[in-house]
Amino acid sequence: MGETIPIAVPRKGRPLESVLDRFADRLGVPGLADDITSTLRHEKALTKGSIDPDEEDVYHRLADYSAVDDPTEPEYTLVRDDRAGKPRRIVFDSVTVPLTGVEGAPDGAAIQLVGREEPFRSLRTHEFALGFDSADLVLEEVVELRPEPLGRIADINARIDPSDTDVQVVTGLGDTVYHTLLATPEVAPASESLDRDFLEHYEGSLCIEPRYERLVQAVLGTRALAGIDFRYPEEGREEEAAIADVGLGVYLTVTGSTAREYGLLLGEQLFPSETVLLENAAETTETVAFVRSLLNGGDLETELAVSR
Repeated sequence: MGETIPIAVPRKGRPLESVLDRFADRLGVPGLADDITSTLRHEKALTKGSIDPDEEDVYHRLADYSAVDDPTEPEYTLVRDDRAGKPRRIVFDSVTVPLTGVEGAPDGAAIQLVGREEPFRSLRTHEFALGFDSADLVLEEVVELRPEPLGRIADINARIDPSDTDVQVVTGLGDTVYHTLLATPEVAPASESLDRDFLEHYEGSLCIEPRYERLVQAVLGTRALAGIDFRYPEEGREEEAAIADVGLGVYLTVTGSTAREYGLLLGEQLFPSETVLLENAAETTETVAFVRSLLNGGDLETELAVSR
């Protein structure tokens, strides 16, 4: 029996879908990826109330979805969602993908995707050698805060103290959105760009999500934050609305349409948010190295260009 390499992955959402797309492309399992994605999108819609609930309750649906006797079929689990009422939500748990027929794969080798709430932390505690998570969480957890700003995912590894963690970023998946500087017309400079240079001279409040505080400190650099105090959205209030109240803020944007609805101007894209492949070098085996090389590669349009 060959070695099965477990890989920590997000349980739901865009990052998991990006991982599944990567596996569909590299391992030729588009049907499996589509099945998991469609199931989780359906369950998300049920949890949000976007569609009417099925006649079956969540426990019966969970039993219908999960093939516990066949590890090569997806298995799901339940978590408490953070929406009002804390409803139970079906999320991804695990699936095993044999590497049979993959060129160069060790005999009997397989990959097991294992859902985790925070895959990066699972790698930090040496539960996994490989995993996928948002680059944001790496900034929030381990990068050094310096006076100079951090503008590229490719620079993250240089700011990770090896004595703090063995985990490094390997590659990105190209599902890029941006932490963007947003401001009302009253606060934005009239004749200059709304960018880092503006922040260097700005004094006042900056609205951010509380969980992004350390990320924003790393991205902007501690020098630029002199004279700036952080403000946070009230619970239940949309981030863009809170930024409009404060006048200036940083938040993730895709098209920026919601920000514009609140009268906000879009400034500099400060930092890309992207799902990344992570590796704990202390746990690397020959088979792990093969799997890493299988999932790595330059075929994606990614913000990340890390030399290894």
